[in-house]
Amino acid sequence: MGLNKRLSFLAFGFILYRLFTFSHAYAQTNEMDTVAVYGAKNTLQVQSPVPVQILTSQELQGLNSLSLADATRFLSGVQLKDYGGVGGLKTINVRSMGANHTQVFLDGIAIGNMQNGQVDLGKFSLENIEEISLYSGDRQRLLQPAKSFASASYMYLQSKTPKFQEGKPVNLSFGFKSGSFALINPSLLFEKKINNHLNATVSTEYMQASGRYKFRLQDPNYDTTAVRENADIRAFRAESTLSGTWLSGDWRSHVYLYTSDRGLPEAIVANRLKPTEPDKGQRQKDRNIFLQSSYRKEFERYSFLANAKYANDYTHYLNPNIIRIEGPLANDFLQQEVFLSLANRYQVNTQWHLSLSTDWQWNKLDANLDDFAYPTRFTTLVSLTSLYEVNRFIVQSNLLATLVQDHAEYGPAGGRKRRLSPAISLSLQPFEYPDFRIRAFYKDIFRMPTFNDLYYTDVGNTLLKPEQVSQFNLGATYIKSLPGKIRQVSVQTDAYYHTISDKIIATPANNQFRWIMYNLDRVKTKGVEALAKVVYQASEKFNATASLRYNLEEALNITDEQTDHQAINRGEQVPYIPKHSGSLTLQMYYRRFRLNYSFLYTGERYSQAANRSENYLQPWYTHDMSIGKEDLAFVKKIKLNLMLEINNFFNQPYEVVTNFPMPGRNFRLRVSLKY
Repeated sequence: MGLNKRLSFLAFGFILYRLFTFSHAYAQTNEMDTVAVYGAKNTLQVQSPVPVQILTSQELQGLNSLSLADATRFLSGVQLKDYGGVGGLKTINVRSMGANHTQVFLDGIAIGNMQNGQVDLGKFSLENIEEISLYSGDRQRLLQPAKSFASASYMYLQSKTPKFQEGKPVNLSFGFKSGSFALINPSLLFEKKINNHLNATVSTEYMQASGRYKFRLQDPNYDTTAVRENADIRAFRAESTLSGTWLSGDWRSHVYLYTSDRGLPEAIVANRLKPTEPDKGQRQKDRNIFLQSSYRKEFERYSFLANAKYANDYTHYLNPNIIRIEGPLANDFLQQEVFLSLANRYQVNTQWHLSLSTDWQWNKLDANLDDFAYPTRFTTLVSLTSLYEVNRFIVQSNLLATLVQDHAEYGPAGGRKRRLSPAISLSLQPFEYPDFRIRAFYKDIFRMPTFNDLYYTDVGNTLLKPEQVSQFNLGATYIKSLPGKIRQVSVQTDAYYHTISDKIIATPANNQFRWIMYNLDRVKTKGVEALAKVVYQASEKFNATASLRYNLEEALNITDEQTDHQAINRGEQVPYIPKHSGSLTLQMYYRRFRLNYSFLYTGERYSQAANRSENYLQPWYTHDMSIGKEDLAFVKKIKLNLMLEINNFFNQPYEVVTNFPMPGRNFRLRVSLKY
């Protein structure tokens, strides 16, 4: 514990050091490898050979979202797994492939978790996020790490880039959120223009909440109102970015620190409902630190991008209800990661571009578990990509080579795995009419079992095979800018089909604390995504935007043979995957007033592989609203923004995960001061 505290203080100290000691460096203020113009973002969505959804900072402000995880609910084809409460675990599942098949990137570098392969999106705030983009398949960009081609889908998070007015070298923003569940959430964003070439940013945030909320518990013989216990959280985040130039190249660095102490609420079952006894609830403490840097240099036809990252993640899990000889169960986990990448791009001619990217990654996991393996993994990725664009036709192809080598200090290791994974995508504008395109892609990819899958004591199975995924997608996009009050109409729709072979499954063995890991033969998924957006502007004082997203999906188990672990349930829907889901958002602006409305719908699902009545989960939906006023004169150059949020307006009882009830109607007040 002493080491972890020292690392936390060192990281925060380095953030402050980075802000105030680089005043003589030289940098360009342009954002690296990002799209910065609203119109360009729409063009990107139309021309992209793969489906892409983008939430801009302006759209994020209108969504009733406390964290990054809340905002992802409004993306089509995404299922958010939420165990309830402000601080509960939140992971995403894109197109029913599982959370491990979606790689999350921050400023172009992957956020890793080799222990369980899942990124908790609840740890990331929206206060310093400029844009969220979700890609199903490989995005149309050559100068990026090989890891950007190594997953089935990708979520890219772009930090805010400072924008300064003439003669104003400092931007300062203080925010405060408060509301239901004793929420206290102050934040501070400081942006400094050190000179004409160098910008720096520091963002900090603290969050505290009791997590206590009422919920209704019903079954045929039971109807009561109870209070959610042991769902409290205290969390602190601090991060800093700095960009500059060195040897005529652009560089960007990012330091991040996150700490939290949270309760882990238990499943609620009517016939054994009882309050959690004081000091008897399960708890988890986290401390995440990473330092990452990027350097890019361009020549006439050649350019390269170098990335480096070190991450140190600590987790402490406490369960007072499990008593051993040495006392209550208390597990410590320490993950470390080193990531190095070099991407090269060469322009053969005006239509043809090639790239070669090489990544090397080292991961190690330590724990205080009995008979733990202490695994280490070395991963090498090599990606060769070709992009050809002529007239109204774009084709991108990729071949990814993966070499993984596992070592374990005790017991057997997962050994060596080698794979070649091809992918191809294209975009075609069939007519001169410039606003309509057809797109398609095929991608073959696999994912390695995580350290928990392979090595967790009494659970891991070192004989597990990697999951193999084959993806197919066919879609169309349309965008039209108009001269009247309806300024823009855009539509994109995609039909997709994919299969997962050797899907990794976990099932309980003789008790809930000992599980069995095994491979399931095949899972087949097919579906349709649709997104429509309309921008309306009646005058300079009033404008509105409406977005509608819909997803139809069928994810079936098509395993051919019975296993010893569980019934196959061939031809039945995969657990927690709804056939129908969607969202509607409306954002309206009148003078400085802002009104937002959002509707989320998730259709019927099943909590288990067997699609029987006892496993049936009814559809759920929520209505959220917010109203506020922006840019109010406060003191001199300070502007005041106010926003009142009403979440789950009609107090709809629902569960995202069975036996984990979600909050009913709740409120938040957002206040921000900007200088």
